[in-house]
Amino acid sequence: MKNKKLNALLIWKQVEDLVVPRLHLNVTERAVYSHLLRHSRLEGRLRLRFSIPWLARGVRLSTGTVRLAVRRLVANGAMRLVERTKAGHVVEVHLPGEIRRVRLDGAGRGDKTSLSREAEFEEGDFFERKELREAIHKREGGACFYCLRRLTARLRCLDHVVPSVRAGSKNEAARRRTLRVR
Repeated sequence: MKNKKLNALLIWKQVEDLVVPRLHLNVTERAVYSHLLRHSRLEGRLRLRFSIPWLARGVRLSTGTVRLAVRRLVANGAMRLVERTKAGHVVEVHLPGEIRRVRLDGAGRGDKTSLSREAEFEEGDFFERKELREAIHKREGGACFYCLRRLTARLRCLDHVVPSVRAGSKNEAARRRTLRVR
């Protein structure tokens, strides 16, 4: 079966918007996943054989750090380890829509419903619609985007996503504090 041409821009957006936050990838894991994704699936190959030193040179990190990142990516389901030998690793790197912990109804398949939901989420007014405020807190996994502190129901407000220092006037910050998610 011939591989269909992948939309790299859509995949990149899904990696940044879905994979990284839901799998809680750190910078090293993000770099390793992106590098492997680029050299495998985006080039039309389902499997990739690589050595840890090759990968470490590619992302400019130490071999020990890269080895830990590969192990965590396999544990999170971002890729499947097919074979591990002294010659190298053989992995199947999963696209964002193929990762079990990332998949949502239609996300990653490019259907119209997931695209319209994404557009609504991006263009919606978070101050007017409670479900959009709840969605942004759900997207962040219950943690503050800036300080990474766990948020309780009492602390959840849009100040944790849009900081008061960027709000402009004091009136806007006061309005934002009153729009807590319940």
